[in-house]
Amino acid sequence: MSYLHLSFYAAFTLSSLGLAFHRTHLISALLCLESMMLSLYVALAMWPIHMQTPSPTIIPILVLTFSACEAGTGLALLVASTRTHGSDHLHNFNLLQC
Repeated sequence: MSYLHLSFYAAFTLSSLGLAFHRTHLISALLCLESMMLSLYVALAMWPIHMQTPSPTIIPILVLTFSACEAGTGLALLVASTRTHGSDHLHNFNLLQC
């Protein structure tokens, strides 16, 4: 395994562990999701170079587009939840309330 693969695996694993264990604020969860998407983007962008294919693929651009949409939606949810609940603590959100 090369250092490039190890760095991508480590970045994705650390961000998923951060998402699993550090769930106090919504903004920290969103940052962990964003770092997971960015590590996937970098891995998919380097994949054609590693495989030595002559033409780049469109998949990294699609991943980057979905990542930007996810970030925009997450920030909109953060603003809406902060306005309604007063903070971004995840333990304040109850999905059973109407």
